[in-house]
Amino acid sequence: MLKDKITALYCRLSQDDGLEESNSITNQKSMLLRYSQDNGFDNTQFYVDDGVSGTTFERDGFKAMMSDIEAGKVGTVITKDLSRLGRDYLKTGEYIEIIFPDYDVRYIAINDNVDTFKSENELMAFKNIFNDWYHSFPKTNFKKQLHKSQ
Repeated sequence: MLKDKITALYCRLSQDDGLEESNSITNQKSMLLRYSQDNGFDNTQFYVDDGVSGTTFERDGFKAMMSDIEAGKVGTVITKDLSRLGRDYLKTGEYIEIIFPDYDVRYIAINDNVDTFKSENELMAFKNIFNDWYHSFPKTNFKKQLHKSQ
C-alpha cells in the first residue's frame, strides 16, 4: 500500500532572500519533484519551512509533515540533503534511525546518497556532523579553499 501513501518532499532554508518564496526553496522543490518523478514516487506533497533555522524542529512545515507521518499517511520523506531535515545531528539521526522507522517511513537525502531502504548508510551520521560543522564554520579563506578543492 506504499503507492497510496504520501511521498513527503521536505524543503527548508534558514535565510529568507527577500522574495515571496526564496530561490533556494524553488530550486529544492524542482530537484525533489524531478527526483520523485524519475524514481517512481507518486502522490507527492511539499512540506516547506522557508526562513526557519534547522537547529530547531519547531517548524510549521516539519510539524505538519510529522503529523501526517504519525497519522500513517506518509510512506517516504525526501530531502535535498541531510541538513535540510535538520542541523542538530543527534536529533536528525533520531528521526532517521528511530522515529521514521517506527512509522515505516523511508528516508532519502538525495545529495548525500542516503536511502534507509539501502544498507550503505554507515557514513550518514558523519556526513550530518560534517554538514553541521561546515555550515557553522565562519566564512574564512579555509571555507573558500574547501570549495575550490571540490
